[in-house]
Amino acid sequence: MPELPEVEVTCQGLIPHLLKRQIVSVCWSNKRLRLPVPRKLLREKITNNRISAIGRRAKYVLIRFQDGSVLIFHLGMTGKLGMFKSSTPAAKHDHLRLLLDNNLELRFNDVRRFGSVSVWPAERAESLEQTFNKSQGIEPFGPLFTGQHLFQLAQQRSVPVKTFLMDSRVIAGIGNIYANETLFAAGIHPQTKVNTLTKTQWQRISKSCQVILKKAINAGGSTISDFLGSSGQPGYFQLQLAVYGKKGESCSQCGKSITKTSLAGRATFFCSHCQPL
Repeated sequence: MPELPEVEVTCQGLIPHLLKRQIVSVCWSNKRLRLPVPRKLLREKITNNRISAIGRRAKYVLIRFQDGSVLIFHLGMTGKLGMFKSSTPAAKHDHLRLLLDNNLELRFNDVRRFGSVSVWPAERAESLEQTFNKSQGIEPFGPLFTGQHLFQLAQQRSVPVKTFLMDSRVIAGIGNIYANETLFAAGIHPQTKVNTLTKTQWQRISKSCQVILKKAINAGGSTISDFLGSSGQPGYFQLQLAVYGKKGESCSQCGKSITKTSLAGRATFFCSHCQPL
């Protein structure tokens, strides 16, 4: 599943192609995504509208229009947003195509169809965005993502720290790959209860997380299975992974074997020597 770096890379790749462009027409498939495609809103609010900004919130791509409407994509497990010449034949799993005024198309492709497309019409966009933001946790690059604030959030919780990091209601955008990598970099065992961590340990976690995410963004994200950036190119951060997917391999820091276990149903990788419980 695309996580924060992959979504950020997608947004950065789309900006030079979409900014200030007008949507000439919208086409969609008849296949249902995780949520029904809002065809009426796409036709009435997005067609003939001009794009004013592209950004990310959590794992969502937000495309903003001049009239105040917002088009929102969630990539789900296998979703991709890419730019194509309008003459390029549609792919089997293209579920939404937006024709621009320069004869390029923005296409949303999703093999497993766990992604979603939503529209916030201008007259309701502000209230809908406020509700949306309340459902999402703090941003890892935002001002609240500090050791002190994370320490405070964790005081009334007793869940494992990896589960805490992946809770989108607490922290936005950190999925399984980057939770594993963050905790290894911070030297924290993934099963450590959050209310037992010190402020110093939380500071290590917050700094490690930001460093890991920045490196992943600069590398174009991680291509573990299906992720491609908006240009159709894979990310390469998987070449820098320290523990994720490395069961039985030697730890890069101490030489001990990387351990794999399951935590909250998710594959969890760590070095028992560098990350003692």
